[in-house]
This record gives sequence, C-alpha cells and structure tokens, in this order.
Amino acid sequence: MGLFLGFGVASNSLKSLPRGIIQARSDLELKPLWSTSSSRSKVNISNSHNLLAIPVGIKQKSNVDAMVQKFLSENFTVMLFHYDGNVDGWWGLEWCKKAIHIVAQNQTKWWFAKRFLHPAVVSLYDYIFLWDEDLGVENFDPGRYLEIVQLEGLEISQPALDPNSTGESGMLEVVQNVQRIARGHHAQGKFVEGMAPVFSRSAWHCAWHLIQNDLVLGWGMDMKLGYCALGDRTENVGVVDSEYVVHQGLPTLGGASARKIRRQSTSELQIFKERWEQAVKNDRNWVDPFQKKRRLNRRRNLRLHI
Repeated sequence: MGLFLGFGVASNSLKSLPRGIIQARSDLELKPLWSTSSSRSKVNISNSHNLLAIPVGIKQKSNVDAMVQKFLSENFTVMLFHYDGNVDGWWGLEWCKKAIHIVAQNQTKWWFAKRFLHPAVVSLYDYIFLWDEDLGVENFDPGRYLEIVQLEGLEISQPALDPNSTGESGMLEVVQNVQRIARGHHAQGKFVEGMAPVFSRSAWHCAWHLIQNDLVLGWGMDMKLGYCALGDRTENVGVVDSEYVVHQGLPTLGGASARKIRRQSTSELQIFKERWEQAVKNDRNWVDPFQKKRRLNRRRNLRLHI
C-alpha cells in the first residue's frame, strides 16, 4: 500500500513516471508566453522570495495600493483574494497586472488560503504575509521587518499594532506569552493576532494543515498555531515592536451581516475545540510538546527549592 502525498492520493500513482520528470512543487510567479533576452536575464535575480496575500474589496482599493507599494520595493510577489467579485476596478493601478488575482464571492482569508496557498505551491517563498486589507503601513518597512524576524529566528510573527488601532481581530489569539521584539531588547507580549500574521515556509506547512477546510473564519485554529512554531513557541513566535502597523478596524467582509458572522465565529470556535480534543484522544502516539515542557520545568523548579 502506497504512502499518501497529502492530496488523498497514494504515492504509487506516480510509479508510471520516471522519477526525474516529477515536479512536486510549484509557485505563483507569472511566466511570459514566450522567452525574451530580458526575461531570461531576470531569472533567479533574487535569492529571496516572499509572498504578500490579502483578501480585498474594491472599497479598500486606496489602502491596499499603499500596502502593496511598500512590499513591491522589497520584491514581494502579491496575491489578491477578491471577495467582492470586482477585479476590473483594480486594473488602473500600475502594479495590478503583475499581481495574482483570485476571485470568489463572499469568502474569507482562511477559505482562500486553504485552497490557493497549498505548501507545495508556496514552497518558493521564505515568508508568507497573510494580511487583512485595512492595515495602515506608513511606519512599516518590510525589509527591516524581515531582517529582524530572521535575526531573532521567528517562525510566526506580526508587527506591533499602533495603540490607536481600532476594531477587533477576526480571530482570538495565536499563542500566549510570546516574545516582543523591541529595539535592542526583548520583552514578553501576550499574543500574536490574526489580522497580520507572518509565517516562515516551515511554519506555514504546518499551519496550512491545521486550517480546517469547512471552518472558514479561523476561530479556534489561531489558539493552536503555537504548535507550528517548530520548537519553543515563547522563542519562535513574536511581535516586532520596532515595526508597527495601524489596524483601522474597517467593516469589510460581511457588512450588515456582522452579527451573523460573529455568531458563526463562535460556533466554529466550539467545533474546532471539539475536533482538537477528539484528535488528541484518538492519536495515542501524539505527545503534547508544551505539556511535556511544563512538566520538566515544574520538576526543575522543585529541585531548585529543595
């Protein structure tokens, strides 16, 4: 019996192909219909590749433009998830034809991410910025942010939120007691929120599998993302204080149905909790790495007090 590849397809389905012809990965880079000398010269010009993916509606066009302009200067690939079906309204922006556009009416960031950001498709990218559309980036520098994240070894992170930010995150919290990376020193912060998460390639491989296909609002999942931090979540998950954004808290997806969405979010949170508990119960080989660490710390503290 063959191993499964993560698509519900056994690996022995590839036995009819010579191994050297198999390409298990893809990317989101646009390719010309025909090759020119200029396009050939641009191949592999950058050693780093990063992705900015944003759910967008035409009402936030101006703000999204300001966001994208910041990231283009750092050679990011841009992917827009159009939840209102309006793509034509964006073509006037100079960078628009270089972006990837996905359209699905009234769908959420996590719905899009589960379907279009499979790890095998985004494996080219060192970091994936899965951001909301209502973030002010006037004081944010993507290049400096990446330097800090790499220096600190953060697998899951976010920029700090300006104190004047309004509104609530569409999710609850990623992990308690994460690092806060400030100018030249560390401080403990409470959590990474869901409007501006940044994932390393490895962390996203884990996080994508954690996203539930039918739970599109992301509630509940966020509280378990610390398990995707590839080690100690108090060290590998952090908030970067020196690079901050403003969360404008604008009503976007849902509009007048916000109350219904809140009710659905609460329902999804409960469903996810039950699924997690059932999965833990059924998987006898799984050991909670954080409970194990807590037990070790308690024993160490007891020895110190004896």
